[in-house]
Amino acid sequence: MRHFLAALTIAALPALGQEQPDAPRAIPVETPPAPSPQTPDIPAAPGASVSRTKQFRVTGTDFALRGSVAMLAEEAKSDLLRLTEDNTDAWKIPINIHLHGVQGEPAPDRPISQRIFINESGYQIQLDVHIGRGIDHAAFLTHITTGLIHERALRQKHPEDTRFNVPPWLVEGLREANAWRIGQGDRRLYQKLLDTGGIYKISDLFEIDTPSHHALDSVMRTAFRASSGALVMALLEQPQGLEGFRDFLTDIPTFQGEMPLLLRRHFPELNLSATSLAKWWALQLAAKGATPLTEVLTVAETDTALTEALVIHLRDPEGNLLKTSADLAWQAFPDLEKDERIETLRPPQDALTRLSLRCFPSHRPIIAEYQSILLLLQNGSVSEVETRLADLAATRAVMLEKTERARDYLDWFEITRARDTSGAFDDYLNLKARLKDNPHQRKDPLSIYLDRMDKLFTRDPLPSP
Repeated sequence: MRHFLAALTIAALPALGQEQPDAPRAIPVETPPAPSPQTPDIPAAPGASVSRTKQFRVTGTDFALRGSVAMLAEEAKSDLLRLTEDNTDAWKIPINIHLHGVQGEPAPDRPISQRIFINESGYQIQLDVHIGRGIDHAAFLTHITTGLIHERALRQKHPEDTRFNVPPWLVEGLREANAWRIGQGDRRLYQKLLDTGGIYKISDLFEIDTPSHHALDSVMRTAFRASSGALVMALLEQPQGLEGFRDFLTDIPTFQGEMPLLLRRHFPELNLSATSLAKWWALQLAAKGATPLTEVLTVAETDTALTEALVIHLRDPEGNLLKTSADLAWQAFPDLEKDERIETLRPPQDALTRLSLRCFPSHRPIIAEYQSILLLLQNGSVSEVETRLADLAATRAVMLEKTERARDYLDWFEITRARDTSGAFDDYLNLKARLKDNPHQRKDPLSIYLDRMDKLFTRDPLPSP
């Protein structure tokens, strides 16, 4: 195919030196129009790269890295515009990104920092990024999103002493909402929040500031992001939510009052009751945490669900309801009436049918075998039931064992082939260091007494001879 296209292209070209009578005439190129006032032109100085929309100006390091950073910043901007369905793309204040350091050198505690200042040109937004350990894409996109929200507020005139602040729940919520928009949201996070009753309340989200957010460990930060994402998605789905949300983004950096007041100002539907926002938020958590029918369970999850599906309820001679499994109750079915057998086996049969839609693929023959056994029990026949149940139990045990061995092998392979640390335990190590450096000292009488007793019973080790 490649040779055919090349031959076709050569055949279509005129022969060198031949004059073509119908050759098109040259058309003079007109001077492009001047840029509009809404998108000011930023000249690309030496050592600087300007993004596609010219809102981001990247300086420092080499040209290739500056171009990648500019494209990443434009990606964050496009995500915010698509999420809020803002088609204007109007901006007045550029965002300057300066790259510090060289790759491989030690990075500071805060590799990315952002500040707003005023000079003779007006407000300026500066983002300083240290590249010693590379650029954390998630953290960089979060700071760019924060800068874009600041820029919306800075388009209006404010006193010089105005304080600008974007709460972490809004930025994290926007990033999480965009992940759901592009199909990268993790339903399991919301399901865990629902199962545990939720870790955060809405008031807790509003009270967490930037230093408190940085101090969160990985588990609490993940729960915070999921809870914030549900809140942002609930606001976007309000009646006239997109228009109200765009106005909300403009007002929030300079707002100093209670957050529920600002939300009710831009989302009138939340004025129905004091708990309207909490209800919308809880519904969003439930909707995102709902298990889709097409999601396939793992081997361990399928085996657990299979055990729960095979639960059978029988009545003892006194009429009390007993809960047991099919592996233990099969001998009692020949003594039951047919209607009673049908009524008793209907729940496990329905549960097996539902499980067959989401089970691990290799479990489908096992589920079909259990359904066949339940059909025999429904007809009052127990021929070879004990042997077949024992074979199924052995097969399930082998599958679980093989799955655990495969998981252990993959863990071993990943650990032995690792060249760099993953950073998964950085939060734990940092928390341990903070607790060691700043121990919590209690001053109540009981704690003082215990500290004194601890000194009495704790001896220093004897010096070695």
